[in-house]
Amino acid sequence: AGEELGDAPGRQAARDPHAPATGAGGAPMVPDTTAEVVKAYAPYGIIIVIFALANLGPVKSALGQAPWTTTFAWPGLNVFAAGSDTELASTTFTFNWLPAAGTLMIVAGLLTMLVLRISPGRALKAYVDTYRELKWAILTVMAVLALAYVLNQSGMTSHLGRLLAETGGFFAFLSPILGWIGVAVTGSDTSANALFGALQVQAAVNAGLDPVLLAAANSSGGVMGKMVSPQNLAIAAAAVGMAGREGELFRKVFGWSMLLLLLMCLIVVLQASPVLSWMVPGP
Repeated sequence: AGEELGDAPGRQAARDPHAPATGAGGAPMVPDTTAEVVKAYAPYGIIIVIFALANLGPVKSALGQAPWTTTFAWPGLNVFAAGSDTELASTTFTFNWLPAAGTLMIVAGLLTMLVLRISPGRALKAYVDTYRELKWAILTVMAVLALAYVLNQSGMTSHLGRLLAETGGFFAFLSPILGWIGVAVTGSDTSANALFGALQVQAAVNAGLDPVLLAAANSSGGVMGKMVSPQNLAIAAAAVGMAGREGELFRKVFGWSMLLLLLMCLIVVLQASPVLSWMVPGP
């Protein structure tokens, strides 16, 4: 009874809405200052500003010119379109070293380092640690992009597109599922678009559907596969100290992934019909 009475004031204080908030170890929590909040959001604001500026018409046009962007024929490739003596445009490599998303992210990172007053040594360590953490994901994306290049150059993508086009209008329902599979396997929407983007467009043309809609459906369906991708689950678990519990995370999000994918499939079907066709931009 004595212990119970002794605990009562503590329980009463915990229920008191006017009691000061406490953190770990019972220490009082100090509210963040406005400057601290601004610093916390600064990296995201810098990224938004950098990418917004890079995509402005005049800036984008300037960055697409030499020396920021150069093009050259890739050595050893002599691939021509079927029944034509015209070489495929994809044999020409575009090296956009400055406007590339990765370079813009590095610029944003350097600006963030200055704003947050992070030393160059600490920033470099974080950069290297990130590469180490993502090394297998990076290797996977590189391999998938190489595979997609081979599929497109060899004509396998176009043949698969013609086969899928035989499903007719039902392909509008299948389109997001292809994107979901691509991201669930590779962990990257970029990789899924490289794998199935051309296939979606080819199938759309042959099935009499809107290529813009199905190309977008590939990306949209892929986003729903992000949460069940083994690579993304591993990275997320490691980031929050839950390494080894990827299976638990997968079980909790799989149902939501399926539900959102079904919803996306229904939206694409409606956008392929007169019901929501107004949502798809015209040529």
